[in-house]
Amino acid sequence: MELRLNGKVALVTGASTGYGVGIAEALVRAGAKVYITARSGEKLKAVGAQIGAVPIVADVTKKEDWDRVFAQIKDAENRLDILVNNAGGGGEILEIADQRDEIVEEVIALNLTGAIFGCMRAAAIMRAQSSGTIINISSICSVQAWGGWGVYGAAKAGLDQLTKHLYVEMRPFGVRVTSLVPSWGATDFNTAAKLDAFSEDIASKSIQPIEIGNIVVDVCTLPAHLVIPELRLLPLVQEIQAY
Repeated sequence: MELRLNGKVALVTGASTGYGVGIAEALVRAGAKVYITARSGEKLKAVGAQIGAVPIVADVTKKEDWDRVFAQIKDAENRLDILVNNAGGGGEILEIADQRDEIVEEVIALNLTGAIFGCMRAAAIMRAQSSGTIINISSICSVQAWGGWGVYGAAKAGLDQLTKHLYVEMRPFGVRVTSLVPSWGATDFNTAAKLDAFSEDIASKSIQPIEIGNIVVDVCTLPAHLVIPELRLLPLVQEIQAY
């Protein structure tokens, strides 16, 4: 296997399950030194041992955890080449009129504020080293509308806009910023969101974690003078009608 990312250092958040595991595994396979974070310590450590990544238990909504993660990476590597802000969650899938204040705050913190914290710290490092790639994992809910998904969609739309602004700011320094916008995936997100109609057959035809991981590797290994600002990824099994 060609080690296209040999010598590179990567950080993937939300990597104890789902897309995060697939992304981290693909980066490891491509030769990168990969650090992974999540709140669930036991699951994260098991993933790290399985795929050969370095686990750091951390909560992306806590800026002090971000500082601790970056301090550990800086001490060990003195650089960061790739940040994948993957951590996220749908909260309670309810219409906006039925939402609870505390859940709204949690969804915004997990899907948007936490990613801003990560982008801030990674951008400072990458700007100084004049290289790097930041990939923010968004959602099709940021560009389409379904009942019950308004708060989550708003958070991800904010993430998309953050990514656009960061792209403009980092381009002069040779740093690439990408918004990766997937839809249905074969992950635990569907259970957490109580998508009862999501059958095993549909899951087998949806985005697999390693598939999105391979796409992340492709984005990171583009020629240094090229960037994909936004990439939308949909499974053919899902019908989406424009709102």
